[in-house]
Amino acid sequence: MNRRHQAVTLLQASLNNPGLAKLMDAQRESTARLQSITALIPASLRNQVLAGPLEEGIWCLLLSNTTTAAKLRQLLPALESHLRTNGLAVASIRLKIRRPD
Repeated sequence: MNRRHQAVTLLQASLNNPGLAKLMDAQRESTARLQSITALIPASLRNQVLAGPLEEGIWCLLLSNTTTAAKLRQLLPALESHLRTNGLAVASIRLKIRRPD
């Protein structure tokens, strides 16, 4: 029996898979939070920050190095306040250094 597999987009796959749909929603929420705070991050550091997972109210920012982490740690109160003001509140923001590729 020959089966033809049709390619589907990620959106189509997520509509048929509740687990994947939940994962995509979490990624959209995380990305929305990063877009919201980008203006508060110094321009020289913006390319060092990626949106990480959002789990149980704890949002993770993935950082390229410890220098970026040190600066963002100082900005955490302002970032959390900004998110609350914009309806994107989180219980806390966790900073994590990414491993080099």
